[in-house]
Amino acid sequence: MSEVKYWLGFNYVSGIGPAKVQALLGHFGSLDRAWQASDEQLREIGLDIRAIQSFNEIRRTFDLDRYVAQVESSGASVVTWESESYPDLLREIPASPPVLFLRGKFETVDRWAVAVVGTRRLTAYGRQVAHELVSGLVRSGVTIVSGLARGIDAVAHRTALEEGGRTIAVMASGIDKIYPPEHRDLAREIVNGRGVIMSDYPFGAEPESAHFPARNRLISGLSLGVLVVEAGEKSGALITARFALEQNREVFAVPGNIHSPVSLGTNRLIQQGGKLVMRVDDILEELNLRMVNEQAVAQVVLPETAEEAAIISQLSSHPIHVDDLQRLTGMPSSLVSSTLTVMELKGMVQQLGGMNYIRLREPGPSYDVAADDGSQTENYPLKD
Repeated sequence: MSEVKYWLGFNYVSGIGPAKVQALLGHFGSLDRAWQASDEQLREIGLDIRAIQSFNEIRRTFDLDRYVAQVESSGASVVTWESESYPDLLREIPASPPVLFLRGKFETVDRWAVAVVGTRRLTAYGRQVAHELVSGLVRSGVTIVSGLARGIDAVAHRTALEEGGRTIAVMASGIDKIYPPEHRDLAREIVNGRGVIMSDYPFGAEPESAHFPARNRLISGLSLGVLVVEAGEKSGALITARFALEQNREVFAVPGNIHSPVSLGTNRLIQQGGKLVMRVDDILEELNLRMVNEQAVAQVVLPETAEEAAIISQLSSHPIHVDDLQRLTGMPSSLVSSTLTVMELKGMVQQLGGMNYIRLREPGPSYDVAADDGSQTENYPLKD
């Protein structure tokens, strides 16, 4: 915990969020140096009076070493921007949280995640549809993300566990404050099963109303797409859908009875361009998530041409847009597109939607590629 001590400290300070943490890192180089900064230094990088006062109060009264010991003894783990295990999809959203508290751990397969959200006042129809769609997603190797709330969220988590799949629960409180209280057993099952419960709020934080929209932003940020099963006109699930659109994620909605209050939100989403979902294949096809299980355990496939090697050297588990690949490789757009198509058929890469690609299979640290005439071409190191 020693290397994340000051990350935990700044996470506890009200008024210092991602932008200010980034400014502190940029100016001081590390958060342990920033923790010792003077008021004048803090003003120089743009911290306002309230943030500086809050910071000084924490430095004066807060027992940071005791707090670190509390986190450590709880069995929770801490992931920061500097951690290799920080989720790739979450890292790419604006103002991603600098600190995450976890029970359980993220796995590589969690890059293929879909959020399933909806009303707390679900109907029998909503329960049935959520169960059917989540079951189909899990059988295809998709991780299910939701908010541990009553209703659709709980059905999504429980179905994922019943099907032997992975599920991630994002909380609107400290990770030591399970909410709602009746879901403590569900949270325990997620951690003991194949999943993660996580929060970006410090230990002891209560589930205040303002926390839930921020929590919803992380639900969509961890996912390739958001499925709304049932939602009223002012449902929090619609907030998650709006965040998904802002983050360039896909939005899916299940149609419902036009007279049902809990279908007004989903039907409106469809009117506004959300993809109508009647079967799990509607989601899998849109996100190109077929055969995820096979992709995750696929054997190494080496590039056969210089073009494939040039492209694969720029790819990782972090999505990159085809236009960026063209710029980085210096290849014509038509050649990049045609090469990616062939590589996708081979199972070397996967398109995640929006012309963003990731590398699926992990070659060795570098390899030589022979040109068509048999001569040797450049050695392409892989991107970390």
